[in-house]
Amino acid sequence: MTETVTRDRVVAYIQAERAWWRDLVEEIGEERMTEPGPMGEWTFKDLAAHLLGWRERTMSRLEAAVAGRAAPPNPWPAELDGDDDGVNDWIQERSQDRSLREVLDDVDRSYERLANAIAALPEDVLTRHGAFEWLGDQSLADLDPFSHVHDEHEPSIRAWLAKGA
Repeated sequence: MTETVTRDRVVAYIQAERAWWRDLVEEIGEERMTEPGPMGEWTFKDLAAHLLGWRERTMSRLEAAVAGRAAPPNPWPAELDGDDDGVNDWIQERSQDRSLREVLDDVDRSYERLANAIAALPEDVLTRHGAFEWLGDQSLADLDPFSHVHDEHEPSIRAWLAKGA
């Protein structure tokens, strides 16, 4: 039973974050998701695509680990490595012609994909510091993959929602 305590905790956290995201999507309402404001000129759709773009990289890395493969290269051009603004622009450009529904559905599915990858990892890999080169000395179990949205974006989303209320 103790073999899955950490894994179950991480998977439960991902499921709770998915519920939080679904509540946020419902609170905003699709009719407002293409209005600029939640992140400067970016719309909520743009913000969702941004979050998904970075999450895609994490999910690909985890799925490679589950399959016993090396971490894949970043999905964006190598010259953008280390340039977060450049990566964000690249993600934005690639997602601008996608429909709102496609982006929202992909974000929603990403929670399950992330949870499935975590659930498939051996417990010792999940908890070992330095198990993943891309995490440095941090363990995957200690990583909060949702801190960015809560720390960097949720305050501006809330402020934008309050202005429209």
